[in-house]
Amino acid sequence: MSQLLPQRADAIVAIATAPGKGGVGVVRFSFPCTHEISQQFEQFCLQFCGRMPAPRLATRLVLRDAHGHPIDDGLVLRFPAPASFTGEHVLEFQGHGGQAVLQAVMARAFEIARECSLQLRHALPGEFTQRAFLNDKLDLAQAEAVADLIDASSVATARAAAASLSGVFSRQVNALAEHIVHLRLLLEATLDFPEEEIEFLEKADAKGQLRTILHAHNALLASAQEGVKFRDGLQVVLVGEPNVGKSSLLNALAGEDVAIVSPVAGTTRDRIKQELNIRGVPLVLVDTAGLRDTADEVERIGIERTRKSVEEADLLLVLKDASTQTHPDLLGHLQLPKALPSLVVWNKVDLLQHTPDLPAGQLGVSAKTGLGLEALKDEVLNMVGIAHTPEHGFMARQRHVDALRVCGAHLQQAAEFAQQDDRILDLFAEELRLAHDALGEITGKMLPDDLLGLIFSRFCIGK
Repeated sequence: MSQLLPQRADAIVAIATAPGKGGVGVVRFSFPCTHEISQQFEQFCLQFCGRMPAPRLATRLVLRDAHGHPIDDGLVLRFPAPASFTGEHVLEFQGHGGQAVLQAVMARAFEIARECSLQLRHALPGEFTQRAFLNDKLDLAQAEAVADLIDASSVATARAAAASLSGVFSRQVNALAEHIVHLRLLLEATLDFPEEEIEFLEKADAKGQLRTILHAHNALLASAQEGVKFRDGLQVVLVGEPNVGKSSLLNALAGEDVAIVSPVAGTTRDRIKQELNIRGVPLVLVDTAGLRDTADEVERIGIERTRKSVEEADLLLVLKDASTQTHPDLLGHLQLPKALPSLVVWNKVDLLQHTPDLPAGQLGVSAKTGLGLEALKDEVLNMVGIAHTPEHGFMARQRHVDALRVCGAHLQQAAEFAQQDDRILDLFAEELRLAHDALGEITGKMLPDDLLGLIFSRFCIGK
């Protein structure tokens, strides 16, 4: 077992609520289901609670120290294994949220554990969720969704994380894996009986089955790529000449005065980053220094940082002043990465007598009046490839996308073998096996212990 994975033979405890003052504080325990610890768990409950609490029923408890003095007055809940979050015996004390009170509860718990000869220790980050995964209460994609749900920055992204936690993503991964396994079984059976190999590909409709698998894979990959954007957010960078209204547009989209707005050219000399949500999708909008030739050393440094921001962007908004006649080619000046999408936005259209008729890929807006801002939001999501808002999708991580891409590469190789005759069925079967293994990395069925330990170490304490 890797050192990054903690020992599962110990009982663990942690304060499960955030640091600071609060109306309610939770101390959570999890006890492994060995015969010895199960007996010690009963003794612990009798001393900690005064009696064995009824399963899944909130019971009032006045917790007292070794001298009988009250520590806190709250509720205790017992969840017998395996019907608990971790799959082990779980006990929760819900008391008042002061840190001094919760620390006193923890101290009393360790005293009682020593009296019961119970090996109790502080839980590591993510260890409760890790035990739920190791006890088959959650797969790895669902376990990761627990952390994503805690970190969600909007109601919509919380819904996407909750969808992953409920198994929406995992069910699609498992369904794809089942289709691959079905085709693998047919192949393996044929390889066991060589005399039956003749025209296998036609008789089993292997090519048709593989096309169905590839179609399902491509759809799942597209959804997972959107799920990554929901989780990690997008970086949208505003570029343009001085005084075209970049800072005004940032303020308009943010709904507050984030950046200083001034008629003086070169007011913005450094990057200004603002976290936003557009239709529930998190993004970081970056206002940059205006692009122009300047002798000001500080402004030149700001312009150089603009170029660095462009290299990190998911989308570039090229802002131009619709009220002027000069419009230099800023895209050529910036030397954009080839794959970076860009949108030309004409600001200050409120100063024109007539709304301009713009070609595809360009929009007219007014940061001052709000004209065109809703259309701009829709186009931003469209250009970064998000077809719907997160409440209709699920949360995903980059490692999930990477695993799906590996799976797709093996499926494509299997398709190439399928175009040949039955003499290479063993190679066909091997590519399907590798594709199936790649899917197992998503749900945790094929992941090494060191990577599992790293994933769970990034969770918060008590979860």
